[in-house]
Amino acid sequence: ALAVYDQETPDRWINVARAVGAGRTAEEVKRHYEILVEDIHYIESGKLPFPNYR
Repeated sequence: ALAVYDQETPDRWINVARAVGAGRTAEEVKRHYEILVEDIHYIESGKLPFPNYR
């Protein structure tokens, strides 16, 4: 949905929420996105250690 509705799309988060479904609101979808962006920032900055899967 994010690939279809970019930052310039009016009512972006409403459209993304509709595409995601599951009864999520635009606010819930936007907050989830912000959390994921924050996670990526921590991973890329080295502040989050890689898990040891072995």
